[in-house]
Amino acid sequence: MYKKLRTLQTIDESGAILIVRLENSQVAEQVAEAAIAGGFRALEITLSIPGAVEVIRRLSAKHGANGVAIGAGTVLDEHSAYECIRAGAEFLVSPQLNPAMIRTANRYQVPTVSGAYTPTELVNSAEAGADILKLFPTEAGGIPYAKSVLAPLAHLPIMPAGGVTVQNVGEWFAAGVAGVGVGSYVTKAWQQDGDFNRVTNAAKEFLAAVAEARR
Repeated sequence: MYKKLRTLQTIDESGAILIVRLENSQVAEQVAEAAIAGGFRALEITLSIPGAVEVIRRLSAKHGANGVAIGAGTVLDEHSAYECIRAGAEFLVSPQLNPAMIRTANRYQVPTVSGAYTPTELVNSAEAGADILKLFPTEAGGIPYAKSVLAPLAHLPIMPAGGVTVQNVGEWFAAGVAGVGVGSYVTKAWQQDGDFNRVTNAAKEFLAAVAEARR
């Protein structure tokens, strides 16, 4: 199978991308490892983390052969896109429509998740060649807004990023989203007492809720 299609299939089958946005690279890597142990197969390591590219490099080298797609998030320009691809990132995520990032990713056959919010932005992102449309920010409009947008744009692979929990993930999928991005619910589960096993358990719980919602 073509590499790009394989990555998209991994994301589709998972139904969820874990957004790892934490204060330092050591914690980010520990959280990512714990989440992978809990079943996550698509993880976005954001470039807002100092040393994020090296985290992507290590995780990709360790888990890529096992069907885990490690992606880069907060990719704001083509230089960052190419650097992340060279480090082994299997998909790129931006918070906004970034044609230069999408062109670079397409040149190397790496899937893109492009941030958009309004119907115009979503359609423009699709026309620019984005593979998945990241509905962002989601907290303001939430599920009602997603339903409204998806009514005329149900053919677009829209994925909300933010505000998704075990309790409401079923409502998101019922609204018609193609998948979901989740962050704090899983990535900050360890903060109660420093136990990273809590991340693994939260990952299992969340992925079980996704599977149930997609039945």
